[in-house]
Amino acid sequence: MGLEENIVRRPDRRNETGQEKTICLHAFSDLAHVSPVVFLYLLKECYFHGTCKATVKFRALQQQVCNVLCNSSRPGAATFILQCLYVLPIFELYSEGFSHLILSALGRFKRAVPTSADSLTAKKLAARLFIDIVGGSVDHAERIIMKIIEVFDVRLTDVEEVVSQLKAQNDCRFDSAKTFIEQFIFGRIESQSYMTAVTLLEQFSIRQSGQSFLFTMIENKEFRAAEKWASFMGKPILSILVQEYADRNMLKNAYVTIKKNNLQQDFPDLYHKCIESILKKLAEKACWDIAEARADGDRQLLEYLVYLAMEAGYSEKVEELCERYSLEGFLKATGSEAAILRSRFLSLNDFAVEDVIWVDEFESLHNAAFQIEGCKVIGLDCEWKPNYEKGSQPNKVSIMQIASDRMVFIFDLIKLYENVPDALDNCLIRILQSSRILKLGYNFQCDMKQLAHSYGDLECFKYCEMLLDVQNVFKEPRGGLSGLAEKILGVGLNKTRRNSNWEQRPLSKNQLEYAALDAVVLIHIFRRVNSHSDGHDKVEWKSHIVSHMDNSPKKSKKESKMKK
Repeated sequence: MGLEENIVRRPDRRNETGQEKTICLHAFSDLAHVSPVVFLYLLKECYFHGTCKATVKFRALQQQVCNVLCNSSRPGAATFILQCLYVLPIFELYSEGFSHLILSALGRFKRAVPTSADSLTAKKLAARLFIDIVGGSVDHAERIIMKIIEVFDVRLTDVEEVVSQLKAQNDCRFDSAKTFIEQFIFGRIESQSYMTAVTLLEQFSIRQSGQSFLFTMIENKEFRAAEKWASFMGKPILSILVQEYADRNMLKNAYVTIKKNNLQQDFPDLYHKCIESILKKLAEKACWDIAEARADGDRQLLEYLVYLAMEAGYSEKVEELCERYSLEGFLKATGSEAAILRSRFLSLNDFAVEDVIWVDEFESLHNAAFQIEGCKVIGLDCEWKPNYEKGSQPNKVSIMQIASDRMVFIFDLIKLYENVPDALDNCLIRILQSSRILKLGYNFQCDMKQLAHSYGDLECFKYCEMLLDVQNVFKEPRGGLSGLAEKILGVGLNKTRRNSNWEQRPLSKNQLEYAALDAVVLIHIFRRVNSHSDGHDKVEWKSHIVSHMDNSPKKSKKESKMKK
């Protein structure tokens, strides 16, 4: 059945008691007995008296219309929708929305029923409707024209057939179908509707020669339209497009176009340069595993990746790549260069850190908590393994670093939570929720949310007392924590390991140093700012201390109402 037994309730405004009346919508199963006007009126009533959100109503009605079309006998589903499209302009403001609704419903119907009795007839009627809309006798938006052409797959031959019939009836408006369509397309180009113009050129198989159209689209930054048109025109225009991208240093666009159209052999050097650019950007984001996968075993690209790792001071990545891919020459050359590169960044030796202590069992946990509770100021940070799958949940927080001036404690949260959850909760409550200890973090509110998400049943991550987010103290910080360290302390942090595997055990020496530095550097930034807080360059940090940061999940409106 179609729009059957739909009951929409609304208050009767004429009834002072507010008694509800019902509108019983017409139930029907055969479109042969329902006129397009009645059908559209019922559709409109369903929409306006529905109580759901607009998008929900649209989808529900789309499905209902699809069900009705499945029950149509004559004149046929597609033909009936075309009759509705001729009528819809009288609905004025609602014309475009309902046109889109019934066309999308027909599209869904056609996917379920690929062939119907009126398919050929409807295609010719759709071509006629296209002519009537473009000619101005039926009023529909450009978006609806494109939808009609797409759903009914109107081709140049269909328009030519309709034009021939009109000429036979002494309708002299057209020279030819092709000329008529070209004039419409030129109008789209003049109004800078380039994607519409390109879609029409492709749909009607009209090939525009010359490069000026391509350059016009590029100049107007209509790259998707330019790529679509070049793909339609073929290899010569595609090659011009790729070269234009290369000349403009738009390497990402060039790479996508080359790969999508299998032009690697035509542009080998450019393609290689594009991948090198991608590897460099991935290395800058410390996405080394993805960069290695993109290199795809190509020796030249792997050597470039090793060079990037050397430049970043990521010595263990250099060794790892050289050993895995037998790049002995690079491995021999890394010794002195790696030492020079390491000197460009802060190290634990710069802060006279006495010890970095790994905390992963009951005794070390209590010892760490006891020592941290005696501190007035601590630095906090967290690390977790990156997840590169789109739409997937982030991994659990793996470690938490808590630093004092001389010591850094690295808590193995995964192991502690698994073995001694109650002890972990108790110790961290005494630290994070203490009003006597000033906690320093860099964007640590986000870390707290991730901690609460990872370990939701622990109370210690529900809120934090006396938190100073260093990021908020300085206006317009650049380069993250490393940039801030360089600004305040004169030297930055090496951030190449931030996206490494923090769930591997044991962590490498370099990972431990990286993790420790992220926490301890906060202490030294704070000390430097605090000791130079007089005079012209005074930094006001006290007002940024959050005395109580609640991290517990917010209750929904529904839960709040239920409590009331």
